Amino acid sequence: MTHSSAPDSFPPDALAAASVRIPTLLGSAPLSRRVTIRPPGSKSLTNRALLLAALAEGRSTLRSALVDADDAQRMLAALRALGVRIELNGEDTLSIQGTGGRFSPPSGLTLDLGNAGTATRFLAAASMLSNAPITIDGDARMRERPIGELVSALRQCGATVESLGSPSCPPIRVSAPAGLRSIRLDIPTTQSSQFISALLMLGPFLPGGVTIRLVGAITSPSYIDMTVAMLEQLGATVRLSDDRHVIRIAPPENRDRLQAFDLEIEPDASGATYFWAAAALVPGLSCTLAGITEMSTQGDAKFAVACAQMGAAYRAGPEGLTVRGVGGGNGTLTPLRIDMERMPDAVMTLAALACFANGQTFIRGVRTLRVKETDRVAALRNELSKIGVRVESPVAGDDDAMLIKPPEGGVDCSAGAPAVGFDTYRDHRMAMSLALIGLRRPNVTINDPGCVVKTYATYWTDFARLYRG
Repeated sequence: MTHSSAPDSFPPDALAAASVRIPTLLGSAPLSRRVTIRPPGSKSLTNRALLLAALAEGRSTLRSALVDADDAQRMLAALRALGVRIELNGEDTLSIQGTGGRFSPPSGLTLDLGNAGTATRFLAAASMLSNAPITIDGDARMRERPIGELVSALRQCGATVESLGSPSCPPIRVSAPAGLRSIRLDIPTTQSSQFISALLMLGPFLPGGVTIRLVGAITSPSYIDMTVAMLEQLGATVRLSDDRHVIRIAPPENRDRLQAFDLEIEPDASGATYFWAAAALVPGLSCTLAGITEMSTQGDAKFAVACAQMGAAYRAGPEGLTVRGVGGGNGTLTPLRIDMERMPDAVMTLAALACFANGQTFIRGVRTLRVKETDRVAALRNELSKIGVRVESPVAGDDDAMLIKPPEGGVDCSAGAPAVGFDTYRDHRMAMSLALIGLRRPNVTINDPGCVVKTYATYWTDFARLYRG
């Protein structure tokens, strides 16, 4: 068997296709290929910066921002509906005229945010800074994703929050309290760290700021750290307790609110994980993800280290973070015991790698996966069973744990392996991670490949570069 070329169906047709075939990269001849990829701007960083710029005093500039993904388009459309003037200069530079700390939407405004979870949570909290009620809504899946903990916090702050559908899920209508000057809350362990980040980002626009005491285990702490780091970088007053369980965010010293800023957005580390994993899966393939450094505030930037723990080579350099597949033959990987609490969006990527490990991989930090774009734990269980891999969760009664168990003798990677069509549940991360399996196992097809537009519209174009260099 020789190395396959990129399939005819991508690029550019994968976004419109019903399915796409993934050709294997392993063959009889050793592979030696170096690929450098720069993913689009981080969704997490872009959406935080967009909201802060929309409320800041003056005109802000975001460079290398995520602009062509569905999640970003939802956030941009919502901010424009709230009266924010936003201009796109070039491909990925945004100019945002801030509103000076208050939104003034038209009466009866409803924001349709599709299945954009980040935008939904952030804008629900930002409705506390609105001069009129705002209805937050989304698609059918968003109407199943719980935000009751955030609703409860907003009510504690004095907001009137009406549930217009299923209790604790969108759609909700938020009416801000009169004369809100400060927020002080004790918040127990949450289903999503986005609830905490959403509240913290109100701090630079309230005279008395926001003080939150986190009680119990902190969910996805890396994303809270990202929010705090950005607020501090942009000039907000930030105070943290030694254990980081008490966080205070207030306006800049001697200012009423956050001022306009100029910010370069890092490439998306979550998108980078798929290419680091591709290199770990294929001996002789080297993938450098440009623009991402070891100093990144994105938790998923640490995924390159996890690849090294499974047997790949890892190097940090001025050009970015590089992973290279090593080993002879098919390069069996080392199973891990790993806590993914700080990078939950990379669990599906790790699961794809774990299919080719020489033993079972134990993963902690998976409980938030059940309330994402789909129930990702159930989806992984269903799809990986198609290649003989067992997924168990809960583990010994612990619903925050997962076991990935490859079949005895390993996944069948022979040329005659039965055809497998992986379903993606309209979930971008399922599509991108399951495609990795096709690099090792022949006869793999990804259904609904276009769902990647949620965060990474050029994914299949970049994926094709693995075959061409």
